[in-house]
Amino acid sequence: MAPNDNARITEDDREPGAFRRKATRYALPVAVAGVAAATIGLVPALAAGGSGPELADISARQLIEKIAASDTQQLSGSVKITTDLGLPALSGLDSMAGALGDAGSGSGGDGSTADPASKLLELASGSHTLRVAADGPDKQRVSIVEDAAEYSLIRNGDEVWAYDSGSNQAYHAKAPQTDEQGKGSGAKGSKGAEELDVTPSELAAQVLKAADDTTSVTVDGTARVAGHDAYRLLIKPKQTGSTVGSVTIAVDAKTGTPLKFTLASSGGGKAIVDVGFTKVDFAKPDASTFDFTPPKGAKVTRADEAEAAHDKSAKNEGHAGGLLGELSGAGDSGEVKTIGKGWSTVYELTAPDGADAPAGKGAEAARSGAPKAEDLTGEAQGLMDALGSKVTGKFGSGTVVQTRLVNALMTDDGKVYVGAVTKDALVKAANQAN
Repeated sequence: MAPNDNARITEDDREPGAFRRKATRYALPVAVAGVAAATIGLVPALAAGGSGPELADISARQLIEKIAASDTQQLSGSVKITTDLGLPALSGLDSMAGALGDAGSGSGGDGSTADPASKLLELASGSHTLRVAADGPDKQRVSIVEDAAEYSLIRNGDEVWAYDSGSNQAYHAKAPQTDEQGKGSGAKGSKGAEELDVTPSELAAQVLKAADDTTSVTVDGTARVAGHDAYRLLIKPKQTGSTVGSVTIAVDAKTGTPLKFTLASSGGGKAIVDVGFTKVDFAKPDASTFDFTPPKGAKVTRADEAEAAHDKSAKNEGHAGGLLGELSGAGDSGEVKTIGKGWSTVYELTAPDGADAPAGKGAEAARSGAPKAEDLTGEAQGLMDALGSKVTGKFGSGTVVQTRLVNALMTDDGKVYVGAVTKDALVKAANQAN
């Protein structure tokens, strides 16, 4: 290989809308896990490993163009995803969710365990094996393989089915209309299915879309992934303060299809997220792969029913007066500002007019309905203690909730600062805003 070629991608900063909706919903410790899961598509990377195959020289810009020109429509194989967000055991998250009034995961109450939205949190911790298949934008299948059960999400034409074999529950929705490039116009009830897309190609698209002039992009040698020769595209922040150390994308040398991703932390240690094919075949999958009929006796939940259950949960959150209920509305009717740019971007979320502060002491805490220690189980309280730390500054005082990827500062006067930045960067941003 020739020496690494540098390239700079210049694009407009990404819009905060989609991130805002996720950030405001998951502003509490239990929900930070959900943010991180939903953010898996933004920042993955590949661990270095030995010498790779001899391939023709290519510049970073040429490799990016190769990815953009890739038109892989058909494939099948296995994907392994490993996530280490620095969170305590996820069993504590369920206890925390109950104590804070968060029933929005879809796995409890009136929700269905087959609802794709309920699977996001599961991908936020540990290792998972996925079986994937695709035959164009209208025929796709992703299955999460577990020890004693399997969860499958299938799209065939305008039909979307999800099935959880462990609970014998199914979920049914109409698929969004797609154009020739596979871009959907959106359909009621299909949002969760789209968020569950953690294939290497989707992750690469999100990372490259987010890159701008604060990003260094180089070719970092070659690798052998799932039996295929690949180039390694190394993406690193030029700025300080980000929790992201680097992102590497292994790109199939022949087709330009991304094969593997891993996110390295700026703080060192093992990768935060590693997603990649362990086996892949670019031949057309059998048509029966995308067939699905609910098994006899399965409980089937329609998308509109699931959405109604989520709406009911959201209302319960608000009625409970808890922190999550108040913050859920901040992104829609409150004010959102951005501080900084690129990898160091911090989003400032202000609660709607008339909303109480999300945290506080004495009478302020009583008005806000903030959860009390006695409302939490020992495990959930331990999770709060593990993730949260008190901070003060020019902005006042608040609590920083930390993971290895997405961190949030919740001030006592009702503002939330969130981003893939360090605790010090959050405090600096809050001070800058005041």
